[in-house]
Amino acid sequence: MTAVATLEDVTMRFRSTTAVDGVTARIEEGTITGLLGRNGAGKTTLMQLLTGHRVPTSGRLRVFGARPYENDDVLRRICFVKEGQRYPDAFRVKDAVEAASWLHPDWDDDLAGSLLDEFELPLRRPVRRLSRGMTSAVGIVIGLASRAPLTIFDEPYLGLDAVARQLFYDRLIADYTEHPRTVVISTHLIEEIGDLLEHVLIIDRGRLLLTQDADSLRDRALTVSGPADRVAAFGRSREVLHAESLGGYRRAVVRHGGEQDAVAARALGLAVEPTSLQQLVVALSRATAAASGRTDTSPRLEEVS
Repeated sequence: MTAVATLEDVTMRFRSTTAVDGVTARIEEGTITGLLGRNGAGKTTLMQLLTGHRVPTSGRLRVFGARPYENDDVLRRICFVKEGQRYPDAFRVKDAVEAASWLHPDWDDDLAGSLLDEFELPLRRPVRRLSRGMTSAVGIVIGLASRAPLTIFDEPYLGLDAVARQLFYDRLIADYTEHPRTVVISTHLIEEIGDLLEHVLIIDRGRLLLTQDADSLRDRALTVSGPADRVAAFGRSREVLHAESLGGYRRAVVRHGGEQDAVAARALGLAVEPTSLQQLVVALSRATAAASGRTDTSPRLEEVS
């Protein structure tokens, strides 16, 4: 596949803080990629580098084959919907959308109008007077209607209720199917959006933990549960990524060795189930942290964002 963006040993430092640390990765053309990691992991800095808002301290970064910083040919092909996007104080919803239409050559007015109606956005209300959810919806309208070859959403659904989030997911996949492009979504709602993702980048403390296509990633682990002694016995000859116990009951995520692992688990009377993308991301993050000697491996699902 053709890469829209390539990073080779990219590092970004702010005085004594290293926000991005030696990241080497590719973002493939025509995919929906999830950028996953805890708050403060370096995701926003990485997106700022991709969109030309910052210049890396070291390493090589290319988007559409060129350096993005102050490169109009590259930047006009990118739409970056930021978390907490700010607009001029006087901008109404209609002004924000109209201004975006001037910036993006592939803009679709009909799609923008349809989305404004579906999200029930008040066109003449100043953006600064919108609720957080409505402000997020404005960003979603702009991101989808831009039809930019590279569209990046940073936590696009903040403040949206479940119905509005599902509307975003449905419209994203429908328009992406009809008009393929490259989409990157930074998100902590892994469970909700997991089925949309085709590729996953996991970043932690500025370092890339994993880059893999989502289907292969899901096949990497199996979740087994049952009496603690039987789960422990099953795990002795296998790599256990994460386990938790309650009384005499134990649940473990193990590296998937194929169908024989499922057969062996059932033979021990254990329940076997697929591992969700969220469970796997958390388990792999913990396993990597433990392998590197870090001690901050306590189970905090909400921090995988």
